[in-house]
Amino acid sequence: QVQLVESGGGSVQAGGSLRLSCAASGRTFSSHGMGWFRQAPGKEREFVASINWTGGSIVYADYVKGRFTISRDNAKNTGYLQMNSLKPEDTAVYYCAASRWPTPESPQFVYKYNYWGQGTQVTVSS
Repeated sequence: QVQLVESGGGSVQAGGSLRLSCAASGRTFSSHGMGWFRQAPGKEREFVASINWTGGSIVYADYVKGRFTISRDNAKNTGYLQMNSLKPEDTAVYYCAASRWPTPESPQFVYKYNYWGQGTQVTVSS
């Protein structure tokens, strides 16, 4: 079992930055692929970015590519999502997730992840 707790959300103006953290506890975090997803009101949860257990395989959704950076520090059992050049359409609850696979195939799908955090709100105003 892996427990995940997100932090770092908040309210910013368009063009601003936020850094989300995902603290993991329980089973060895370093053996799990990790992803970030988001869900806006009335919309389905959507993929943002993923990183495999070594950090050597990273995937971004097209709508965040070039603006967001995913990373992880296995020594600290923590994952990160650096979000720059934020837009109002980035407003959502952001969730981190851990997969049972170290390098999940097709990591953009929700069903690839077995453990989820409670989410942190990100609000971007224009």
